[in-house]
Amino acid sequence: MSLVMMLQLLILNALLALQLRPSLAETKHTLTLPNLPTDHLIRYLNTFPKLKGQLPSNATTRLESRACWGHEHNCSPEARFQTPNCPGDHTGWVQSKEAQVQTFYYQADFGYIQQQLDELTPQCMPKYLTDSSLECSRYLRFCRGRNLLIDLRDVPKRKERIRYHMDVLKPGQLLGHCELNRTRLNAEMDHIGSALQSWGPELRNFDMLPHPVLESGACDLVVNAPTFIMKIDATYNMYHHFCDFFNLYASLFVNQSHPAAFNTDVQILIWETYPYDSPFRDTFKAFSQRPLWTLSDVQGKRVCFRNVVLPLLPRMIFGLFYNTPIIQGCSNSGLFRAFSEFILHRLQIPYQPPLAKRKLRITYLSRRTKYRQVLNEAELLAQLEDNEDYQVQRVSYERLSFSDQLAITRNSDILIGMHGAGLTHLLFLPNWACLFELYNCEDPNCYKDLARLRGVHYVTWEQTDLVYPQDEGHHPEGGAHAKFTNYRFDAQEFGRIVAQAATQVRAHKDFPQATTPTSQHDEF
Repeated sequence: MSLVMMLQLLILNALLALQLRPSLAETKHTLTLPNLPTDHLIRYLNTFPKLKGQLPSNATTRLESRACWGHEHNCSPEARFQTPNCPGDHTGWVQSKEAQVQTFYYQADFGYIQQQLDELTPQCMPKYLTDSSLECSRYLRFCRGRNLLIDLRDVPKRKERIRYHMDVLKPGQLLGHCELNRTRLNAEMDHIGSALQSWGPELRNFDMLPHPVLESGACDLVVNAPTFIMKIDATYNMYHHFCDFFNLYASLFVNQSHPAAFNTDVQILIWETYPYDSPFRDTFKAFSQRPLWTLSDVQGKRVCFRNVVLPLLPRMIFGLFYNTPIIQGCSNSGLFRAFSEFILHRLQIPYQPPLAKRKLRITYLSRRTKYRQVLNEAELLAQLEDNEDYQVQRVSYERLSFSDQLAITRNSDILIGMHGAGLTHLLFLPNWACLFELYNCEDPNCYKDLARLRGVHYVTWEQTDLVYPQDEGHHPEGGAHAKFTNYRFDAQEFGRIVAQAATQVRAHKDFPQATTPTSQHDEF
C-alpha cells in the first residue's frame, strides 16, 4: 500500500471515529472502518451506504464509485472486483463464451457467494426480536443463528478425543426458542457423508425450547461476542488448512448483513477437543483478536450464543478450494485474489519494490522431507545463478516463521518447488508471478487448478525422459507411487522452463519495472 493510501485510510478512520454516530439501534459503540486494503474498503462502504453517507464529504471524494464485490445482484461486470479471464475454447463445455465466464464465476468466484445468499432460508423462525433464529443455505453448507444453546455437558464423558466426529451432539442438545420447520430442515440433510461436507450432523439434533434461551436459566455460559464455529480439515498441511481459512473468508461475505462483518472482535471455536497447534496459526489473527477456543474450553457446559455462524466447510461437495469444479479455459477468480490481499494486508506482510536493474526474483523451495527431494539441486540452481537477469534464493520454509515465509513469497516473481503443500504459497504471489511446479508426481491438477483460481501463471515439467526418479517409489501401504521417491532433473531443460516462466512474468500487464529507493509501490 502506498504512503498516500495509508494516510487516506488513517484519516478516514480518524474522521469516522470523531464524527460518526451509531446508525443502528443495536450498535452501542462508535463504529470505525475495518482494516481492509483500499480497494476492499471502497466496496465495503458501497455495501453500507448509510455508513458511507455519514462520513464527512471531504473524506468520500475518492470513494465516489460504483465499485462492488460481484455477489450483489445490481453489480455490473465492469464494477466487479475482478472479471474472470476465459481465453480458452468453450466448445464442448457450454454453448457460448458468456456462459463459460458465468459458469466459472458461479463455480469459483463471487458468484458462489451470491448463490449462498440466494439460498439462505429460515429453518427456525422467531416471533419476537429476543427469540432465537436459524437460517441456512442449501444442504446446510452455511448457517447463522441468534440466541442458540449448545449443550456440551456430555463431551467430557467421551473416551476419545473429538475430531471429524459426526456424533458430538445428541437429539435436543442444540436448542432455540423459535418455530422450527423440521420438514424443511430434514430436506437439506443429503450432504452428510462426512463431517466436513455439511452442518447436518449437528443441526439434525436441533429442537425447540419453550422459553427464550437467555431467560431460561439453562445457560452455564453466555457468549456475547459473535462466534464462528469451525470444523477444520488439517492443521499441519498448508493446502488443507488453507481450505479452512479460505472458506472462513468467503463466509464473511455470506454473513455481510451488518457493518461489523469484518470486525475482529469475534470468537472462533474449533469443533474438536484436540489442542489447536499449527505452523499457520497466525493466519487466524486476520480474522479474530481473541484467543482461539476448542471444545475443551467449553466442554461440560450449556453454552448460549447470542450470534453464531456455522461457516462454509473445507470439503463441501462442489465447494470452494478443495472440491471446486473449474470449467476449462478460465482463470482469475476475484474471490481468491481478494483473499490473498486480505491476508497479506491484515498480517502486515511488506512488499518491497525492486530497485536498480529489474531482475526477476526467483525463490526455490528446498525440501527437507524424506521424499520428493531434488538430488541435483545445486546443479539446477547454478543454471539460474549464472543468469544476470535473475536474483535467486534457495529457502527451506519449514525453518521460518509463517510471516517470514509470506514476506518471501509476496516478493517473488517465480516460485519453484516440487509437488507438495508448500506450493499453496502460490496464493500469496504477486498477480504477475509464475509457479513452476518442478514435477507434479502424477498429480497434475492440484496446484495447476489452484494457480488458475488465484490467477498466476503455471508451468511444470513435461519431458518425462529428462526426469530421473531414484526408484519407482514405495507407498507406505504398498505399491509403487511417484510421491514416495526422490528425483534428478536435466539442468538444461530446467533452465529452459524457467526462461519460459520469465517470459510470461515480464509480459504480464501488472509487472512492475524498477523503482528508485525512495518510491513506494503496492501491486494491490
